[in-house]
Amino acid sequence: MGHICGVNSRKGFFMQNDFAQKLEGSDGFPDIFEVVKEGVEEVTGKSRAGLMLGLADLGGSPQFFLGAYHVVASNIIVMNTFPLRSIRESRRELLKPYIFTVLMHEYIHTLGYHDEELTRKITFEICERLLGQNHLATRLAKDVTQFMPHFAYSNYGYFPPTEPRIRLVEGFDRGSVTYVS
Repeated sequence: MGHICGVNSRKGFFMQNDFAQKLEGSDGFPDIFEVVKEGVEEVTGKSRAGLMLGLADLGGSPQFFLGAYHVVASNIIVMNTFPLRSIRESRRELLKPYIFTVLMHEYIHTLGYHDEELTRKITFEICERLLGQNHLATRLAKDVTQFMPHFAYSNYGYFPPTEPRIRLVEGFDRGSVTYVS
């Protein structure tokens, strides 16, 4: 897949301001995920509803870093609370941008992109288009190790060696909610 982003500079500038403000104004995982879904659909034309987010301590070490994973053919994304705690305690300004990029990366996996390198590239290109090259989320998407050098990426297909204790986030994917009157 070539570049997915052919940006009209004027529209791109306004879109970047809009998405940066939406991300900044978001409050919690469901809000951030709504910005992710809107942005991915804006750039790629693709979307998916009915996803769940689970939080679990999947650990971490200098040998591997797992921000989250998506179980293929499922509707769940599981995010690792280990790096979230580390970021919250040491670099709080990275928290929303980090959550944004990790959720976007996993959301792209749910859209059928299973190659890890391609998914990282797509995530970076979408972040750059939506937020600009200097936004923290874009810089994290390009290379998370520049902010957290003690982490290294794990390979696609990693699954924790023991069954993690997963706590579901209520109201995560608002696009899947229907109302009957």
